[in-house]
Amino acid sequence: MELTELIREAERIFVFTGAGVSTGSGIQDFRGPQGVWKTREPVYFDDFMSSGSARVEYWDQKLEAWPSFRDAEPNAVHLAIAELERVGKVAMVVTQNIDGLHTRAGTASARLVEIHGTNGAVECMSCHELSEPGGHFELFAEERKAPECSCGGYLKPATISFGQSLRTEDLQRAREAVERADLAIALGSTLSVYPAASFPLAAADRGAPYVIINRGVTDHDRHPSVTLRLEGDVVELFPPAVRAALK
Repeated sequence: MELTELIREAERIFVFTGAGVSTGSGIQDFRGPQGVWKTREPVYFDDFMSSGSARVEYWDQKLEAWPSFRDAEPNAVHLAIAELERVGKVAMVVTQNIDGLHTRAGTASARLVEIHGTNGAVECMSCHELSEPGGHFELFAEERKAPECSCGGYLKPATISFGQSLRTEDLQRAREAVERADLAIALGSTLSVYPAASFPLAAADRGAPYVIINRGVTDHDRHPSVTLRLEGDVVELFPPAVRAALK
């Protein structure tokens, strides 16, 4: 069955997006051959919380990447997903990406789980108050001191670091959406990071058709529950199928 027909017939689509969607907006991948982790060692959460030098290193890494996140614009994939939501076809969008572009494209917070957090806010690790990131990055660039909250807690971009637990409420919302889904579509992900990658597969295992679109192999390619596997750039393949399905 073709992608267009699957989208046309579905009423509750579970959309899962990965780095291949972000790169279409000019954001560098983390794990790919040219990814961030090829040149910078990630700072683990426990180190961030226990070491001042680790906090400075963490903020330095985030400062280096901040302009690309700040200036990125939603691409045709983000807009196509938002259009599917507008016509009532989206059960949930679960994204591994931390760029906030689904929100900027129009995906509502009620239909979005940013499973690895977002660079669009800074969070206090003590009182959990959220604030805008721009001023914190400017101050860090000037002073080279990891910022702190007025309560004395450590401030950290609201992303999930290595060794940091995923948010329980996000996991629950994703699980509930899997139970409602009548189609799962994974876009631009190698489907190798768990538990995030388990969600579209869980939808497939309970009977929903499962589509994977990615440039390069994924960990789910040989799974018997996969209905359709398309190789290539999601920006080129997915939006035209959505447009055709909604005609």
